Amino acid sequence: MQWFLGYAQNGLASEVLDLYKRMEFEGICPDAVTYVGVLSSCANLGAQTVGSQVEHRIESSGLSCNPFLKNALINMHVRCGNLLKARGIFDRMSEKTLVSWTAMIGGYGVHGQGEVAVRLFDEMIRSGVTPDQTAFVCVLSACSHAGLSDKGLEYFEAMKNQYKLHPGPEHYSCVVDLLGRVGRLKEARELIDSMPVEADGAVWGALLGACKIHKNVGLAEIAFQRVIELEPENVGYYVLLSNIYSDAGNIDGLVKVRLMMREQKLKKEPGHSYVEHKGKIHLFIAGDREHPQTEEIYRMLDKLEDLMTGVVMAQKNNGDSEKEAVAETGVGVHSEKLAAVFGLLNTDAGTDVVIIKNLRICRDCHLFMKLVSKIVERQLVVRDATRFHHFKNGVCSCKEHW
Repeated sequence: MQWFLGYAQNGLASEVLDLYKRMEFEGICPDAVTYVGVLSSCANLGAQTVGSQVEHRIESSGLSCNPFLKNALINMHVRCGNLLKARGIFDRMSEKTLVSWTAMIGGYGVHGQGEVAVRLFDEMIRSGVTPDQTAFVCVLSACSHAGLSDKGLEYFEAMKNQYKLHPGPEHYSCVVDLLGRVGRLKEARELIDSMPVEADGAVWGALLGACKIHKNVGLAEIAFQRVIELEPENVGYYVLLSNIYSDAGNIDGLVKVRLMMREQKLKKEPGHSYVEHKGKIHLFIAGDREHPQTEEIYRMLDKLEDLMTGVVMAQKNNGDSEKEAVAETGVGVHSEKLAAVFGLLNTDAGTDVVIIKNLRICRDCHLFMKLVSKIVERQLVVRDATRFHHFKNGVCSCKEHW
């Protein structure tokens, strides 16, 4: 069954689940390695229904005590947006390994609960488990997502001085990101210049992303030149600089980047989002009108946007600082909007709607989700290319650190 796990490790998640269904149909009993591969694929796809079915099969097969499967189940629930189930498995484990702790710490981090991740990391150390480099990546990333820059720097120093671990580019990338998110761009640049190892694309990319947040065009151009030397075909960096120029009203810069992309024959990856419903994946692209429920989806979308207009006007009257940005929510019918409306139409009141998106959620859709969560009194959970966003009562779990 090792080849089964190999499929999962090489990103062939859909193929893994197809093979698993064939095994079930033919009456072949999976072993622990097979289950790990299937759970990993469910995690990648956000296929919680299938993952939960596999979890029941593991329990009935007598493999529920296997620590590797428990860790895989924690990861699956985390990646499918269900932290409560993941934490339940973690808390019931009689023996928690470093992998178990790291999976849970990373889970809280990617869901924007950095404070909980930090408490769990400290609890792990008190329990006698020594963190390794992967554990430090998880806690540094958690600090970055939650805007805990001082705490992250404290861990970074402890990693080097107390635990005598040599930070790699992945650790420096996290620290550059956490400094950059809170506007400490000068310190982030100085850290890169002082690195004892060569900065990779992720390090310079973190600085480039911070420049977009804080509209620093000059430093963005420096970071962009470095990052495309390392990853010349990574279209995301070209798009990021293009957006920075667009925000700054720099038309010449915008044209320059687009010409570079044309010369390199690079195209932006098309965005898509999907919702799993009753074990089936419902996929949407921007402006999609191919889904069988298209008419119903667009009718509800129109109604929501009408209701949102009222919310926007109330925010304007109250002098809400977000009023200008919120007023843009009607711009574009992006894939995550359609996926969210589909989820609302097809799930019971009070249940969460989980949306998986292949790219980073845009600011327009981020604001849309916040408003809709308040209007319909439902929680919307979006897993984008970077992290989870939990939208509830008009507020996102990211606290705008994204």
